Amino acid sequence: MASEPVTASRLKSIIGGSTGNLVEWFDWYVYSAFTLYFAPHFFPSDDRTAQLLSAAAVFAVGFVMRPIGAWIMGIYADRKGRKAGLTLSVTLMCLGSLIIACTPGYATIGVFAPALLVLARLMQGLSVGGEYGASATYLSEMAGKSRRGFFSSFQYVTLISGQLLAIMVLLILQSVMERSALEEWGWRIPFVVGALLAVVVFYLRRGLAETQSFKNTKGSDAPKSGFLVLLKNHPRETALVMLMTAGGTLAFYAYSIYMQKFLVNTSGFSKEVATQINAVTLFVFMLLQPVAGGLSDRIGRKPLMVAFGVAGVLFTYPIFSALEQTRDATTAGLLVMAALVIVTGYTSINAVVKAELFPAHIRALGVALPYALANTIFGGTAEYVALSFKQHGWEQGFYWYVTVMIGISLIVYLRMRDTSRNSLISED
Repeated sequence: MASEPVTASRLKSIIGGSTGNLVEWFDWYVYSAFTLYFAPHFFPSDDRTAQLLSAAAVFAVGFVMRPIGAWIMGIYADRKGRKAGLTLSVTLMCLGSLIIACTPGYATIGVFAPALLVLARLMQGLSVGGEYGASATYLSEMAGKSRRGFFSSFQYVTLISGQLLAIMVLLILQSVMERSALEEWGWRIPFVVGALLAVVVFYLRRGLAETQSFKNTKGSDAPKSGFLVLLKNHPRETALVMLMTAGGTLAFYAYSIYMQKFLVNTSGFSKEVATQINAVTLFVFMLLQPVAGGLSDRIGRKPLMVAFGVAGVLFTYPIFSALEQTRDATTAGLLVMAALVIVTGYTSINAVVKAELFPAHIRALGVALPYALANTIFGGTAEYVALSFKQHGWEQGFYWYVTVMIGISLIVYLRMRDTSRNSLISED
């Protein structure tokens, strides 16, 4: 297969889309990384339980907003352009971070402090919900046929990078600042940094080229993007995205986000060791994404997804069971890494597979909304379900739950066409 040249304009567009995604996820994860430091400023400090519940509720509100953001921003990106969607997305994220950074505490403005925090997270939830569809669509359309899997994989590279960067900022501030200063005002620094980075990305995205796929929709007689149009004209593809996402996103959250708590609460490692294992394995996981994405350009998307499904069904229970018993950090790290290698078959190409299922006039919405719904239902609840099983004395139930959901997605992978050979992007 002849490969298209990677022009300077195309490379600039891909870098711009990817960099913005990194900043978006940095701003999103900073909230989680610094919650312990800023929560007392927004909620009554004399009621610890109410404080923690309120902080958790605000976090949940942001997560619930993601499908709404996917719906609104997906339609916007389909009607106004991928570039417009990306620019609006990063604007909302910037404003959300700026509000959190500048809002006085509860002691100064009373209930307006938590109210502004909720407003900020609503904006960030809308932003990150819309970012996935807009960036997945933009990268997939801009990449070119022969390198589509490789370049679209950078969406997860930058997602993981944003998470790691938030952790690094926390570690740096912890090392250079007194704890009292960090608790008093230092926690505002990462939100200021996130807002400033978002401003840079805003101007970077303003200068991006629009994709040819979107340009080709101008003047066409295709129906305008919308929720009812999606369900009426593309019910099979919508269901496919939800079902293929269910097992993949649950596995990703189980192997990465929840894993740090599992290593502490079940395996018995210290918080510091668990954080180190999590950081190292996530870094290697990040590097694997373009490797697997590039492989999909050669052998197809379907073999990677099927490999994830088969390995996930066979090895999820054994990996978690082995982690229960191990007390050696190296062994634990290798087991976690094995789990992340398995899920790479999904994460590296999930964006491009979804984009290749839909025609251009409804692609951003088709990618974003069913993904966001599945992500909220299965990914967002992964930690709660895992801890519930543990609390009821049957922690292994969570291992089976993850295994079964991967199995359901595997059935979908086996039955669906290979999108790299039947891509609707190629027909734009």
